[in-house]
Amino acid sequence: MMLHLRSVLALALLSLCGLAQAAGPAKIDTRFEATRQAFEAVFPGVTVDGIRATPFPNLLEVEVGGTLLYTDPQANFVMQGSLLDSKNRIDLTERRMQELSRVSLNDLPLDKAIKLVKGDGSRQMVVFEDPNCGYCKRLHTTLQEIDNITVYSLMFPILGPDSRRKAEDIWCAQNPAKTLSDWMGGGARPEKASCEHPLDQILAAGQKLRIQGTPAIYFADGSRVDGWLPVDQLQSRLQAAVQ
Repeated sequence: MMLHLRSVLALALLSLCGLAQAAGPAKIDTRFEATRQAFEAVFPGVTVDGIRATPFPNLLEVEVGGTLLYTDPQANFVMQGSLLDSKNRIDLTERRMQELSRVSLNDLPLDKAIKLVKGDGSRQMVVFEDPNCGYCKRLHTTLQEIDNITVYSLMFPILGPDSRRKAEDIWCAQNPAKTLSDWMGGGARPEKASCEHPLDQILAAGQKLRIQGTPAIYFADGSRVDGWLPVDQLQSRLQAAVQ
């Protein structure tokens, strides 16, 4: 019965963490090597990407395929969920996930982006977006209220064949930036177009970053937000990123 339970848990972890897209060989602090071995022994097929201490005594953070879990040093118990600092009202899990998702904008495929500039373009953000994503369209409506910004839009068609078709039509249009804005902000369907495009490379880049939904927004400081932000929050993140 115990072996069956372990097998079920291992399969759940494999599904939850998307291990097919996991990064390369793990680099584990030698202090936690015994925990890594114990964890991987309990869950065959699961690769631990990182282990670190938490403020809670004898509770360790385990990074697996872009997901955070918690365990004791012997891996006798495993917990999934948010670790909260109740005194300071801080979600430690969310803070750590933001650290793990931070990247340099120079490491993103900006040469494959559709570039939209408003005002002096001094503030930058990068958006992985699907042309059929409702919250992506809502983001474009929000952007109409913001000035002095450069938006690098990376077509990330993950919602089906029609998204792929529209993404190609937009990217291959004579004026991709206008076509994108007209569709996402105004509902003007892009005309059919075809060309050599980088959609597969963008999809691969997004998968490497473990982007599973759209919009995924990166700011100038490398921080990431998954999902739409109202105008006041978006303004705040843009300003914080340049400071």
